[in-house]
Amino acid sequence: MTLWQRIKRLLRPPRRLKITKLGRTYLVLTIGIGLGALNTGNNLLYLVLGFMLSIIVLSGVLSERAIWDVKLKRLLPDGAFAKEPFALRYEVSRMKGRAFALKLREADGSVEGWAWVPLVSEREPLTVRAEAIANRRGPHRLSHVEISTMFPLGIFEKSRLIDLDDLLVVFPRRGFSCPPLEADAGRQAGDGGNPHLRDGNGDIQGLRDLGDREDARRIHWKKSASLGKLVKVEREREDRRQFTLKVDAGLPAEALERACEETAAATQQLLSEGHEVGLHTGARRIRPGAGPGHERRLLTALAWVGFTEPPP
Repeated sequence: MTLWQRIKRLLRPPRRLKITKLGRTYLVLTIGIGLGALNTGNNLLYLVLGFMLSIIVLSGVLSERAIWDVKLKRLLPDGAFAKEPFALRYEVSRMKGRAFALKLREADGSVEGWAWVPLVSEREPLTVRAEAIANRRGPHRLSHVEISTMFPLGIFEKSRLIDLDDLLVVFPRRGFSCPPLEADAGRQAGDGGNPHLRDGNGDIQGLRDLGDREDARRIHWKKSASLGKLVKVEREREDRRQFTLKVDAGLPAEALERACEETAAATQQLLSEGHEVGLHTGARRIRPGAGPGHERRLLTALAWVGFTEPPP
């Protein structure tokens, strides 16, 4: 944490108070009754004024009690894409007492969305879900969560900031169509097969139960006889190809974003078709591969293009 960040944290007010629309009406009525009591000296108006002022004090005490002892833990998603809704979860707990009608949102502004907590009890953690949206790809440093409440009467909205540091990596936006790509000159490397490219005439990938309306010529008769059921031989198709996608990190900002989005779309399309995909971004090179884990590595690398990536 830098010196300026420490100074801002020290100067930050412990609570923020916002008057709601209902609260403005209530305050106008309170002031009007107060002026009427002063002008007329009517004891009944003084009694009503005292009651309305006590409601304001009670609202402040109860709202403070609702937010002062709340503990939060942020649960980041496995994958988030730019400008697409994703699930951002929070684990809420209290050491003692109960809290009602809490609202949670990211206070840094890079991620939009909020979660609603109707009730959290003592020593019983509650997990709530926010449907959040990130407006750009890349790393997002999340450092503050704002917790607010209008409990009990909705006159004021009281909030406080909770320091909670996390790093959210947002993948490029999906959905762009890409031109046909040329495969690498060489054939696929390695011995691992791809489940998307089975039922060919290549190497044996494994055995599985024969499904309805499948070719009986694929039955492994010896294994079927020993197991007492029909078992099919799966062989690898020989049309699997390798692709190495390239992104120039030195492009201007808009062109770089477009290139990352197109590359992400091409990555998902090629992997879904069963091919192996690699990536070259200048500073980083990933060998061609397949599978969900490899796809996540490629999308993570695309998210960091143009940003300073921390060392592994």
